[in-house]
Amino acid sequence: MIGWAQFFEALVKVVVIFVFLLVVVLLLVWAERKIVAAMQNRYGPTRAGPFGILQTLADGLKLLVKEPVTPRKVELALYLAAPFFALIPALLIFLVIPIGASVSIGDSSYSLQGTDLNIGLLYILAMSSIAVYAVTLAGWSSGSKYPLLGSVRASAQMISYEAAMGLALVPVVMFAGTTSIAGIVEAQAGGFGGLLPAWNIVLLPSFVIFVIAAFAETNRAPFDLVEAENEIVGGYHTEYSGFRFAMFFLAEYINVFNMSAITVTLFLGGWNGPVFGPGWLETLLPLVWFLLKTFLIVFLFIWVRATLPRFRYDQLMALGWKRLIPVSLVWIILAMVAIGVRRFGLPWT
Repeated sequence: MIGWAQFFEALVKVVVIFVFLLVVVLLLVWAERKIVAAMQNRYGPTRAGPFGILQTLADGLKLLVKEPVTPRKVELALYLAAPFFALIPALLIFLVIPIGASVSIGDSSYSLQGTDLNIGLLYILAMSSIAVYAVTLAGWSSGSKYPLLGSVRASAQMISYEAAMGLALVPVVMFAGTTSIAGIVEAQAGGFGGLLPAWNIVLLPSFVIFVIAAFAETNRAPFDLVEAENEIVGGYHTEYSGFRFAMFFLAEYINVFNMSAITVTLFLGGWNGPVFGPGWLETLLPLVWFLLKTFLIVFLFIWVRATLPRFRYDQLMALGWKRLIPVSLVWIILAMVAIGVRRFGLPWT
């Protein structure tokens, strides 16, 4: 049984993480609009707030007060539950991601992580899988053929790339020797001044496969067929409006940040980095390194959206099943050989 101190510590962490993710989404949407506009020789938002920074907040308030329209033939309970199935897992994933080193206050030490599960990596995969249910329920419960077809295509895409993503993480677990997220970060400490993991070159194929699968999992270009539907309808959430649609929108951008943070945590050393200066700076720098690396991956998401054309659906599925999954299986075998050589040496030596 936990005491009141542990309960309040957990409560504070949950509230801080929730507020942090909301603020990140506001900044992320604004940054994407401004960066894509700059790449396409446009201005982007300029009216609401300095440099248009309050435009995302204005859009959110508009969706919040907009009247929701409920179609007549929906399965009401599932129709209302689908946005929560999309948003809640996105919020829960970030709970196991360490964003900095432990902080000491008096005689107590506090970790900058919601909770450290010994199966943290499996927990992330499980939570991300629940998003498939949100897409399927949203399409089926809407009572319309267009969202239903969109949800079927979306489910097939997400399941296909989840397989490649899971296989890409097997070498990470083998090299780190743990599925704890904090343990994986600790296993990467010390390489190249702490900025990069000591074995980042060895796991480069896993990194590439994981990033490609992350683009597909978050429905980002060039894999955004989930919401495109040839630009006629919006896909599985066609029948959603107002705040219900905003929950799907919010979940998508939280997942972009989550996937970027997970990529940094698993492949780029997490919060590890050079630490110097006075005590307060040494405490702050791990968080700075984590956010800097994460927003560099977020910039990659935005850059790809602004430059690459959308795949055809047959190309998308072929890449997942005929390319990424076979390459992942071959890479697992090669990683096993590398682990054997590292632990036991070459057989002729």
